[in-house]
Amino acid sequence: MFLYQTFYNFRNLKNDTIDLSSREVYFVGENGQGKSNILESLYYSAYGVSFRTHVDSQIVKNGENNFSINSLYQKKENDTHKISVIYENSKKRIEKNGKKIQDRKEIINTIPCILFCHDDLRFAVGEPENRRFFIDQSLILYDSDYIDELRNYKKVLKSRNLVLKNHEYDMLDVYDRQMAQTGLIIQQKRKKTIFQFNQIFSKIYEEITGIPGVSISYHPSWKEVEIDGIKKAPSEPEIEMLLYSNREKDKYLEISINGPHRDRIDFVKDHHFFIPTASTGQRRLISLLLRAAQAVFYTRATEQKPVLLMDDVLLELDPEKRTKFTAMLPEYEQLFCTFLPGEPYEHYKKDTTKVYNIKQGEWYE
Repeated sequence: MFLYQTFYNFRNLKNDTIDLSSREVYFVGENGQGKSNILESLYYSAYGVSFRTHVDSQIVKNGENNFSINSLYQKKENDTHKISVIYENSKKRIEKNGKKIQDRKEIINTIPCILFCHDDLRFAVGEPENRRFFIDQSLILYDSDYIDELRNYKKVLKSRNLVLKNHEYDMLDVYDRQMAQTGLIIQQKRKKTIFQFNQIFSKIYEEITGIPGVSISYHPSWKEVEIDGIKKAPSEPEIEMLLYSNREKDKYLEISINGPHRDRIDFVKDHHFFIPTASTGQRRLISLLLRAAQAVFYTRATEQKPVLLMDDVLLELDPEKRTKFTAMLPEYEQLFCTFLPGEPYEHYKKDTTKVYNIKQGEWYE
């Protein structure tokens, strides 16, 4: 549970401390007043990066050169952590309990945040890399080893593509072997995750829409092999042979044409692609329910409840689906929501919900 946050030169927010110790906190205000900035700061404390930009200098308040956030988060009784993010002299430093961390993965499992935002629509209608990102993110939330496995694969892939581009092929055998080793781990974990994820996602999608049978389909770039009628993941030697057989194509295109970086993840119904025929509302709902399923998936994997961050997403649902969605929200440690003044947020809040009115970067109860 977040207890407080202190801001210094962060976006347009005032340099002050905000009390976040309630289980539910609503931020209400017109567009451009700073509601999303507060959610961004919570996300920043959890992951050491923003969900709105990859350029830290864009987060600094206009006219200033540095910023900082200090967050106090209590995982359980007698287990409280202080996370500090300091940006100065064009460099970022992250501290956990006063000690500088060397790798962001050291804080990722400290504050488990699930973010619902408008850009999540890319998971439904965007490029395949967006859906791969979502599944990878779901894994990273509880499996810190997966971070290193992804990094290792990307490092090998970058090196392999570089020698292909430079027509320097002596190291291809080495990179093929490394690519097979790391890539198979990623493929196996993605397959297992999507299988478990479908048991959650398909059920809640049907509960909200009444449409049964919508699920996530995984098509790995390295196809499974069938032995005695049973499909199995290919072995490392088989992957090395596949990479070798495609080597001339890779050389011609100067890029690696297969591997987990080319995996396809799609939404299907009755073995047909669902998104091309889905309505705009159905696509938006898929993106919301993916996040809800992600929260349930995290709780089942860790037996911990996440913090939910919801950035103006309920406004995009019709009243009936909005009511159903709020009624079936997954269990959470805390819930932070942003609303426009005209939204009926009073229908959702409880007696203990804290409501802040946000205007020009300041907050008022």
